[in-house]
Order: sequence, then C-alpha cells, then structure tokens
Amino acid sequence: MTVDSTALKHINDAIVVDKVSIEVVYGVPHKQKILTLVLAKGTTVEQAIIESGIIDLFPEIDLKVNKVGVWNRAVKLADFINDLDRIEVYRPLLADPKDVRKRRAEKAKREGRADKTTGGRVNPLRVKAKT
Repeated sequence: MTVDSTALKHINDAIVVDKVSIEVVYGVPHKQKILTLVLAKGTTVEQAIIESGIIDLFPEIDLKVNKVGVWNRAVKLADFINDLDRIEVYRPLLADPKDVRKRRAEKAKREGRADKTTGGRVNPLRVKAKT
C-alpha cells in the first residue's frame, strides 16, 4: 500500500494544529527553571503548570497561594493557554511595596531630607527664607 505525501502532510498538519508550544518558568534567587512543553490546545494554565512538573522541582509552589501570569500579565488558573505563551509562577511578596515606600518617606521627613508639607525634597530656598 502506498501513501502519497500530501496525505501524510494533512495528517501532520492536523496533529500540529491541535498542539501548542509553551514555557513554564519559576525562579528563586539561587535557582531558575524554564521548561518548554507541547500540550493539547484547550489546556488550562493550571493543567499546564502541573503537567510541566515544576511543582516537583520547587515544592514550595502552592497554586492556591502563588499568583500566575502569562508574559507578565496576571491570569487565572482556569484560563486557556495559547501557542507560545510563557506561564510565569510568581513568588509571594516579602513586603508590600506601598508600605516600604511609605516608611522610607516618613524616615526621610524625620531626618530632614524631605519637606514635611509636600513630602518631596527639601527646597534650599525655602529653608534659607525661614532662617
């Protein structure tokens, strides 16, 4: 039995059309991992993360706690993946950036490095005028 090449091409195209190529990434300060996978179209972000095996490499990942994103845009675990997506698993923040910034500004005001009224840099012309 002979099979012509166009029939094989159609079979290969049908197989490739139903698949998507993605990356799953996670990192800690001393170790990072980028895993490339080919999965079925219609796979969710959560399924892709589990299928990648990254949770086995980094047992601290808890999908109930860790936020995830695709190309630096937050997504839900139930969202579907697209071809060439880069799924990123984010570590929890150690400190809220707003609180850190607020404490730094308050410290600068106490030390006289910031204007107590505006919170900005001290205007040397206003300081001279007051004295």
